[in-house]
Amino acid sequence: MIDPDAFQPSDDPAETLATVVALRRLADRLERQAVAAALGKGWSWARIAQALGVTKQAAHKRLSDLVTGNER
Repeated sequence: MIDPDAFQPSDDPAETLATVVALRRLADRLERQAVAAALGKGWSWARIAQALGVTKQAAHKRLSDLVTGNER
């Protein structure tokens, strides 16, 4: 597991903002992979949502394309 407290912002705002963008993209990719794996193991949207700390509706709205095969 990565320790988020180990990251220190750069003195250069552009570098720090680029890091934020890269981390968001990584987090999105990891989330989609984990949700796809959970769905493949038969997890319900309610269980996935609980694990993500969001409502079932929010999880389904954001990630339901994984079920339909229209991955981004």
